[in-house]
Amino acid sequence: MTTASWRDRALPAAVRVDDLLSRMTLEEKTAQLYGVWVGAATDGEGVAPHQDEMAETVDFDEVITRGLGQLTRSFGTAPVDPALGAQALARAQRRIVAANRFGVPAVAHEECLAGFTTWGATAYPVPLAWGATFDPALVEEMARHIGRDLASVGVHQGLAPVLDVVRDLRWGRVEETIGEDPYLVGTIGTAYVRGLESAGIVATLKHFAGYSASLGARNQAPVRAGVREFADVTLPPFEMAVREGGARSVMAAYNETDGVPASADPFLLTELLRETWGFTGTVVSDYFGIALLQTHHRIAGTRAEAAHAALAAGLDVELPTLRCYGDPLAEAVREGAVPEALVDRAAHRALLQKCELGLLDEDWAPEPTTPVDLDSPQNRDLARRLAERSVVLLANPEGLLPLAPDTRIALVGPRADDPLAMLGCYSFPSHVGTLDPETPLGIEIPTLVDALRTELPDAKITYTPGCDVSGDDTAGFPEAVARAAEADVCVAVLGDMAGLFGRGTSGEGCDAEDLRLPGVQGALLDALAATGTPVVLVLLTGRPYALGRWEGRLAGALQAFFPGEEGGPAVAGALSGRVDPSGRLPVSVPRRPGGQPWTYLQPPLGLASDASSLDPTPLYPFGHGCSYTSFAWENAEDTEDAENPEGTEDTQDTKDTAGGPQPEIGTDGTYDVSVTVRNTGDRAGAEVVQLYLHDPVARVTRPDVRLIGYQRVELAPGEARRVTFRFHTDLSSFTDRTGRRVVEPGALELRLAASSADVRHTARLTLTGPERVLGPDRRLYCETTVSVPE
Repeated sequence: MTTASWRDRALPAAVRVDDLLSRMTLEEKTAQLYGVWVGAATDGEGVAPHQDEMAETVDFDEVITRGLGQLTRSFGTAPVDPALGAQALARAQRRIVAANRFGVPAVAHEECLAGFTTWGATAYPVPLAWGATFDPALVEEMARHIGRDLASVGVHQGLAPVLDVVRDLRWGRVEETIGEDPYLVGTIGTAYVRGLESAGIVATLKHFAGYSASLGARNQAPVRAGVREFADVTLPPFEMAVREGGARSVMAAYNETDGVPASADPFLLTELLRETWGFTGTVVSDYFGIALLQTHHRIAGTRAEAAHAALAAGLDVELPTLRCYGDPLAEAVREGAVPEALVDRAAHRALLQKCELGLLDEDWAPEPTTPVDLDSPQNRDLARRLAERSVVLLANPEGLLPLAPDTRIALVGPRADDPLAMLGCYSFPSHVGTLDPETPLGIEIPTLVDALRTELPDAKITYTPGCDVSGDDTAGFPEAVARAAEADVCVAVLGDMAGLFGRGTSGEGCDAEDLRLPGVQGALLDALAATGTPVVLVLLTGRPYALGRWEGRLAGALQAFFPGEEGGPAVAGALSGRVDPSGRLPVSVPRRPGGQPWTYLQPPLGLASDASSLDPTPLYPFGHGCSYTSFAWENAEDTEDAENPEGTEDTQDTKDTAGGPQPEIGTDGTYDVSVTVRNTGDRAGAEVVQLYLHDPVARVTRPDVRLIGYQRVELAPGEARRVTFRFHTDLSSFTDRTGRRVVEPGALELRLAASSADVRHTARLTLTGPERVLGPDRRLYCETTVSVPE
């Protein structure tokens, strides 16, 4: 018997898929374009908005006779023991294989925003904490572990990372983002993609694109970003993750931009993504995103019209379950309303990915081949390291921190004794577990109370919550004030409760009116500060909050962005001094709660000025973070690349921040900027050297400064390292008035800094030669080297 060509692994994948498609009926082809969500709720407290309208009951046994594109969240829908879940998924795949003519299984996808979102899996810090580490290598290692865990139970695709750049801190999903700077988001997000893909899991970039720039910070609200803002802020992280990370899937966003929904935008999903960036993977919808084209965007009158709009734009797979790409699409094709070529194009992409995953191979087997342990000691160690490196010491004005080992501590606040205080909304205990409070957490999550008592066994620690996270009940204030007054130091542990769609103060659909601390927590902090006892503020949040009200009134402040299951010991270690805080802010901390939206990427008129009585200057700027040790920045110098054909002769050691001769390099040249960082303290620590670009004059307004490079440097006491950034002029490019990305001749400044507002050395140079128009091969990274100084 001759084996069909599509089963022949010796043939190119595209040839195999062409052969398989030629044998399929229209219904079998459309079946590859949707998922099925078994067990999804259609009513009750846990459903997402409109889920009850769109998650229709499906006859699974009937549907799979045509084949099936995807299985939706077999693990992430309800609590299930991972080993039993793996067996159940394997059984479902065997049923799918047996039911359809070609024996092709489904792609199984799961959420993995801060770890595999399933019961019993490691809950890592949220992406905003990844940004605070400024450590792509560690994030890549985490993603590799997440990918291995997904693969161990039969999952093929992970719905992460989120590459939205924060534009308004009131948005509920700030916790899911990596920060407010596109270079930081791009480099950290690309590292995550590399890690996940290295484990054989399809990484899915989301939300493409513009989702975080919604009007009024409201979830799913329209976006009114300008073309250049979109090109220079929103898109670069996605481009980096596609071109440098090798991501194999992209999720179309819910939002519309200037009236065009992303799910029906051929410029985004085809012209830019595929034709310009060279993406060859699958585009999937956000959950029910295609149906929303009819019900909410109202650019389609029927499900079939919605399917046509999405397919024509380049959206290949409908998630989470069939609604538009099933029978309505097939009927429209038969009636001639939708070209069958659009179905063939999407099915070819979906099947090509299955072929690359081995799902078209005859000997494919769904059974797990390794023991299932989704919260291994190695995972927990990695979660601990990430949490420790993400803690940001905002202020320590009088050196009260670290805490003395035998001090009297009043631990006060609603976040101190709740394990969920450590977790974001896409961790399983917060995402699903809160709907079934009788179900155990599935993982060990030490609270800060327990961790601090372990960390400081000789300290006398009392605890009282003082108030709830939200609400206006102040009945607990008197006891909190009494405990603080009796103590040597009060540690106030305040922050957010992660949830979904209004069930928390941070998370999807939990958008904020302003940036005041939730509930009466601000009033509690006022009452504690009034006792005269030194107060150290610890924030466990999904976004930054305005802290200017307490400027000069606190003895110290630590910020941890939902630091995961090992967050309690990490924060306790920072308070005790076992951990030297080395996180840096991936988002600015505002001084005042209003005045949003604002980020540090502002042109001059976006900064404080005499033209307005409102001062948006943050209390703590992007990139800020303190340490228990000290660092000296020495021998800062800069030099053009000797191999630059358009450069002048070497000018090393000829300039400083005061001015002097300005070297000239061509508009296609490179330029090196170096500094030696020395740990001058008596303990180990990490400094984060940041490189910013300032463009004094351009044909369109430019951000006053923007990040173009960074390097985290770990140093023992007295140790030094030389950090060199090789700046390429491509990194100075911007989108001009005509929509072209250009490198413009003229003056530039490269600023070595400890934050966006703390500049340590400025290198001034002039770009000469013709203006350059860049294509899709432009350089995206600043090359960095670290060496031992001579």
